[in-house]
Amino acid sequence: MRIAVTGGSGKLGRNVLRRLAADGHDVLNLDRAGERTRGFVQVDLRNYGQVLDVILGLDDRHQGFDAIVHLGAIPAPGLAPDAATFENNMLSTYNVFQSARKAGIKRVVYASSETVLGLPFDVDPPYIPVDEEYPARPESTYSLVKHLEEQMARELTRWDPDLSIVGLRFSNVMDPEDYEAFPSFDADARLRKWNLWSYIDGRDGAKAVALALEKGIPGFEAFIIANDDTVMSRSSASLAAEVFPNVRVTKELGEHETMLSIDKAKRLLGFAPEHSWRNYHSNRTTPTED
Repeated sequence: MRIAVTGGSGKLGRNVLRRLAADGHDVLNLDRAGERTRGFVQVDLRNYGQVLDVILGLDDRHQGFDAIVHLGAIPAPGLAPDAATFENNMLSTYNVFQSARKAGIKRVVYASSETVLGLPFDVDPPYIPVDEEYPARPESTYSLVKHLEEQMARELTRWDPDLSIVGLRFSNVMDPEDYEAFPSFDADARLRKWNLWSYIDGRDGAKAVALALEKGIPGFEAFIIANDDTVMSRSSASLAAEVFPNVRVTKELGEHETMLSIDKAKRLLGFAPEHSWRNYHSNRTTPTED
């Protein structure tokens, strides 16, 4: 397919560009910053005219797209004033969704967020493992926007039953070099309780994007995308019992099983994470003494 990726210069975006290109797709990165190549176009996603123009066609680069992957955004709470986060992220997503509709594009995959689940869980989650079955609980302006984006996607797909919009609720995205810090998390069980000790390897996040594009399920669906395991060496059951003693655990947890349930993504997308921080550390060689 011919695929536009907004925010392809970001942490997850770089993984997505590599994965989609490796799968044989023709990919163009639309972002405010990036390397000056034929695979990059500088676009201000807050400007509807720019977004629509580049989606419809661009001189000798392309004559339109089959699908859009929308990752471009201020990527977390607290990185900008709340009003700036709301304006940037909400407007950008509307511009991308609306441009896709005007261009007749029927497949859109975009980055929602684990934060809609109630992060940082200062108020206990309703149960563990958390899943997509309970209503969104945004606790920040960033999360509020993600919730509103999901609501917008539901309405747009209601207007156009052939339109597929998939919101991937990504957990904290990690690259292999980030795994150096993981053993230090064991010192304090509360240090990473804010997202139930979860993460997603950027390569597996890109795999989820590829699967969602391939399925092209009409309508709107949201999926939690996390790794199978937690960031901790301790058992998941002991973490839940210590930090969330009043929360009902709905199943017997595996030794290091994620507490952000990815059962729906496994069932409907065929998602299966391939990269764990545990493999990264176990595969490292220790220098021998002379």
